[in-house]
Amino acid sequence: MMNVVLYQPEIPANTGNIARLCAATDSGLHLIAPLGFSLEDRYLRRAGLDYWPLVKLYTYGSIQELYDKYPDGRFFYLSSKVAQHYTKPKYAEGDFIVLGPETRGLPEEILSRDPERAITIPMEGPVRSLNLSTAAGIALYEALRQVRGY
Repeated sequence: MMNVVLYQPEIPANTGNIARLCAATDSGLHLIAPLGFSLEDRYLRRAGLDYWPLVKLYTYGSIQELYDKYPDGRFFYLSSKVAQHYTKPKYAEGDFIVLGPETRGLPEEILSRDPERAITIPMEGPVRSLNLSTAAGIALYEALRQVRGY
């Protein structure tokens, strides 16, 4: 199972869309508190449609809790602030793709944890970032392409 981690997500509709993505790919969705919304939020639920029963959802009070639960986990940190292209790593089943909050991205202390696993989606022009759910889909499907041949 592949895994998507949302570190302190802020927008419920993005998390709902990513939940649907995870349901469609049999991937785990890991949410790191604090969340910018309630898990009962109607926009979150609406974006996930009726797929919520299919979502493997895990919540944590901190990212350290996630690291402690998966001490041998391989974490890839998606950010617009780094240079390594998201297609460069060789992904493996069980890997984690970590995305930061919509307005701030991942903090430097997380990105610097394993700089060789910090990845980016290239963009041209003045655009600073992609929508969180779009970025999650791009990175997750690249990992799935490598691992499962999608």
